[in-house]
Amino acid sequence: MRRKVAVKSFKKHWQFYLVLIVPVLYFVIFKYIPMAGVLIAFKDYSVVQGVFGSPWVGDKQFRLFFENPQAWILVKNTLFISLYQIAVSFPLPIILALFLNEIRNGWFKKTVQMVTYAPYFISTVIIVSMLIMLLSPRLGVVNHLLGFFGIHEINFMGEPSLFRSIYVWSDAWQNTGYSAVIYLAALAGIDPSLYEAARVDGASRFQKILNVDLPGILPAATIILILSVGNLMSVGFEKIYLMQNPINLSQSEILATYVYKMGLLNANFSFATAIGLFNSIINLILLVAVNALAKRISGNALW
Repeated sequence: MRRKVAVKSFKKHWQFYLVLIVPVLYFVIFKYIPMAGVLIAFKDYSVVQGVFGSPWVGDKQFRLFFENPQAWILVKNTLFISLYQIAVSFPLPIILALFLNEIRNGWFKKTVQMVTYAPYFISTVIIVSMLIMLLSPRLGVVNHLLGFFGIHEINFMGEPSLFRSIYVWSDAWQNTGYSAVIYLAALAGIDPSLYEAARVDGASRFQKILNVDLPGILPAATIILILSVGNLMSVGFEKIYLMQNPINLSQSEILATYVYKMGLLNANFSFATAIGLFNSIINLILLVAVNALAKRISGNALW
């Protein structure tokens, strides 16, 4: 019976299934098939012997990682940067979207949107190059301004304690405008009668935001927060790697950059795969836990 229903549905909506073929193939080829590579984490992988020919070593690679004193430093750096990033990047797009939604001047609203949206299209390499030039100790604009006020020049990119803030706030500048588009779309979908009812009740702008706008974007915000927490251990590799230098390495070395150095630069494929698998398992646990918590508290969740 189910087979007949499925065939009937396919014949009726074949165009929809045809469109789905490309994304489904993408996920199968580039996401699911490579999962077989996790076997390397439990083997002493040799390029000559291959994945299936290399000898099994059980949890040896995981023990090597957890017994390494640097392991917990890597986990700590990854967690701190991720939590800092969520704390900044999650509320800022919501605030920007709420402000833009209140602007009635069309020209000004479009200008603000364009200015905040444009940085998203700048490549990571360009962003890091801009940061290096702006924060340069001798030639950077920021240090020239500090010198004007009598403040001694600061080596921003070489100061470990400043690395997290530079990374997070530059990332917020680049992505806040783009992320706000989702919330603007959610605000556009709110029933106009709710605003009319709030106006009749004499609600102020702040009360309207608090009782109409925020509940209207809550489902979208919940989904984005769940996905952000689900990727807590997957901080952006490219930007952090480009911002790294020997001076700030104590704060900038994270799991992703360590895996790259161990796996590709040192050719220790099994060890790097074990760390990557550990990282993915933590992300999966966080995703499931936060999704269940969000569903219990707000009723909104991914599944």
